Amino acid sequence: MLPTPSLRGRAGRRRLSLALACALSLWPLLSPAHPHGWVDVSVRVQVDERGRVEALQQRWRLDPFYSLLLLEELQSAEGDAPMEARLDQLGVEIRHNLAPQHYFTHVTQDGEAVALGEVEHFTTLARDDRVELMFRLPLAEPLPLGQAPMRYRIYDPTYYLEVLHEAEGDTPRPDALEVTGADCEARIIAAEPDPARVAEAARLDRDAQAPEGLGRFFAETGEVRCDPS
Repeated sequence: MLPTPSLRGRAGRRRLSLALACALSLWPLLSPAHPHGWVDVSVRVQVDERGRVEALQQRWRLDPFYSLLLLEELQSAEGDAPMEARLDQLGVEIRHNLAPQHYFTHVTQDGEAVALGEVEHFTTLARDDRVELMFRLPLAEPLPLGQAPMRYRIYDPTYYLEVLHEAEGDTPRPDALEVTGADCEARIIAAEPDPARVAEAARLDRDAQAPEGLGRFFAETGEVRCDPS
C-alpha cells in the first residue's frame, strides 16, 4: 500500500501521483489508482480596459509518464503523418473529451457560478518530453470585478488526474497565475482536503469508479481581485 498523501503541501501528493503512475505500469493488479497522474497548469486571466474578466488563457503540461505513453503511441501509429499532425489530432480528441466538462474549469463570483464560453483555439505540442495543451477559455459575458473577486478551480471531478498550478516545491510559481490588462491582485489558495476524503481517494482500486466530484476536494483556488475603477 502506498502512503496516504499529506494534507498540506503539494509535494507529498505529487510524489504519490508519480509513484502511482510508475506502480500502474509494473503492478497493474495491486496499485491504488487515484490520481493516476497530474497536470501542471498556468493561467493568465485576461481583463479588458473596463476592468472586466474576458477569458482564462490556460497552459496544461501533462506529467512525464503520461506524456511518454501518449508520445510513444503517436510515434508507433500507422501512416506517414508528421508528429505535428499527430499531435494536432490528439488535441482534437482531447478537446472533444474536455469541452462537455468546460475543460475542468469552474469559475465563481460571490459564490455564484459564472457561465463559460466556447474555446476557439486549442494547441497541442510536445516540449521537453511533455505534452502541452494551450487554449483560451472565454467567459460567456465579461465579468466586472469591482464589487467582488473572481475565483476559479480547475479539477478532474473523478480525481483520475490531479491538476495543480505550476510550482517550485510547495510554492506556486509567480507565473502560475497572472493578470493581463489591469493592475489586479492574484493569489493561489491551497486545497485543504478533509482526512476522510484523502482516505477515500487512497482506498480506490485501479478500476474503481470515483464518486463524481471527488476531485474538487483536492483543487487549488485561483483568486483575482481588482479595485473598483
